[in-house]
Amino acid sequence: MQLFAETNLFDFGLVGRQLPELLKYLPITLELAVLSMMIGLAVGLLLAVIRIKRIPVLRQIAAFYISIIRGTPAIVQLYIAYFGIPMLLKYMNLHFGTDFDISAFPGFACAVFAMGFNESAYNAETIRAALSSVDRGQIEAASAVGMTYPQALRRIILPEAMTVALPGLGNSFIGLIKGTSLAFTCAVVEMTAQGKILGGRNYRYFEVYVSLAIIYWAVTIIVERLLKFVEKRLELPEQIDKNAEASEEVKDKAKAYAREAETRYDTNKKPEKAFSQ
Repeated sequence: MQLFAETNLFDFGLVGRQLPELLKYLPITLELAVLSMMIGLAVGLLLAVIRIKRIPVLRQIAAFYISIIRGTPAIVQLYIAYFGIPMLLKYMNLHFGTDFDISAFPGFACAVFAMGFNESAYNAETIRAALSSVDRGQIEAASAVGMTYPQALRRIILPEAMTVALPGLGNSFIGLIKGTSLAFTCAVVEMTAQGKILGGRNYRYFEVYVSLAIIYWAVTIIVERLLKFVEKRLELPEQIDKNAEASEEVKDKAKAYAREAETRYDTNKKPEKAFSQ
């Protein structure tokens, strides 16, 4: 540390002083992540249901959409949204007589749409696996009592599937929070973009990125704790019983192994005692 202070290679004090400046833009980062996740969940659920129900034509379109989104970088999708949406609005103005103000369309909305649709392709697979894990008998029982599929989905399937999907969706949300650092491509000033601005003032980019790393790490830890709390609250009684039974089974196996090891030890010790006598 003394070497850094003498050579002025790294300014520890600057790391702390920049934290308040960067935290001012944390709400923008979280707003981007939450809105994008909402779009990702809605579109992802729709895609998952289409693939599970095997709806003709729509199933192929959904598979093609997922392949395109998952097969292209997120930053390319952000650029396409940022330059493509104004072009689409201009086309509509020319051919349909609309009067959209292209220059007023916010880059924030472009970033939200791009990240939301990107997230939907990954959420679709997570939700599809969770929906498929629900016992088929419960769905048939719901149909037998007169429930439509949307009713069964809302009252039976989704509540059970949520406990299965939550860990995967939580990891996706954490990744999305960190992925908002790419929103600067759409002229959105969030934490990372503000960090670049701060670094440009004194060319202390390394200290800025260390400050950003600390903030992202802290936010990730908080979100992880919240997700674990929600996961425990949503855990079904059947799952709790299964976990308890599994833990009791592990304990029984451990006790049996200990008794077996003790028996082997006693067996090995007997000849030694006989020889000593």
